[in-house]
Amino acid sequence: MREESLQFLQTLLNTPSPPGHEARAQRVWLNYACQFADETFTDAYGNAVAVLKKGGSPRIMLAGHADEIAMTVNYIDKEGFIYVRKLGGVDAAITKAQRVIIHNKKGAVHGVVGNVAPHLMKDETERKVPKMQDLFIDIGVSDRKEAAELVQVGDPITLADEFQLLRNDLAVARAFDNRIGTFAVAETLRLLARNRAKLQAEISAVSNIMEEVGLLGARQIAYSLKPDAALVVDVTHATDYPTVSKIQHGDIKIGKGPTLTHGGCNHPEVVARLEQVAKVSKIKLQHEAMSANSGTDTDVIFWTRGGIPSALISLPNRYMHSPVEIVSLKDLEQIPELLAAFARSLKSGEQFKVKI
Repeated sequence: MREESLQFLQTLLNTPSPPGHEARAQRVWLNYACQFADETFTDAYGNAVAVLKKGGSPRIMLAGHADEIAMTVNYIDKEGFIYVRKLGGVDAAITKAQRVIIHNKKGAVHGVVGNVAPHLMKDETERKVPKMQDLFIDIGVSDRKEAAELVQVGDPITLADEFQLLRNDLAVARAFDNRIGTFAVAETLRLLARNRAKLQAEISAVSNIMEEVGLLGARQIAYSLKPDAALVVDVTHATDYPTVSKIQHGDIKIGKGPTLTHGGCNHPEVVARLEQVAKVSKIKLQHEAMSANSGTDTDVIFWTRGGIPSALISLPNRYMHSPVEIVSLKDLEQIPELLAAFARSLKSGEQFKVKI
């Protein structure tokens, strides 16, 4: 991966971005994307947009969500231990015994999620899977008053893990879901800006908010932008490791390219175009099937206004919603190439419509 791009990705990943508190990560994204855009702006709730070839047609929205799963301070007991609520799909079982950062108005408060030592458990019945209300955070204080001087109810909490390169172009991080999406759409602008004169379409790269708590930001910004088509970038479950059923979840491998989803909210003509440009560009794709919904922003974008033709492109991700998500950087590099090839293929005024 290009050195500047890798640095951008690492900074994005290491910048905390809990749902509803994405401003810091959005600043990182805008500072990078603005180099390749005609204009940038944010809306009332903090969705960030970078536009290339403003006034072009059709209008294309490229979307990735900026937020990550997190927690929030819910209660402080008299000993100063902090109890939490989840923001998104947090797994309580793997959150125990983790280092965390509580983000207050002044900065960061470090702590750990408490965990009873196995020596103190009487038998296996005490090793039950915890619920969120069982988790407590120790920030090293002696009582509620001392804790309240540092944090308050409503402060967001993220895990303290950061980006690390492994080997064979694999990397591990806390929040590939879904900083890889915001990274990919910004990188697409970089690729397209090289020869913007030949580009017919207006491209709006979007870093949208609060996906993990209800697909909220994508709904807002899709309504505002009124795109003629939308491509959404997110992660998907790699199934190439022990105990995961390929029969149930499909056969998706890290290192074999991004995935293209078929069915449901994915517009058949948009999907067909993506397959076409991938073949021409020699980009390897894996394929996924869906029925009712994808669990991504595609689900709300496609029915906004009169229906926005949409498609979902995903990056295979091992151990999703954990502090040790693993992806292939080679797979990730293919996504901006695919999005850019799609954008370049568009003719002036082209529209996508199901053929009857």
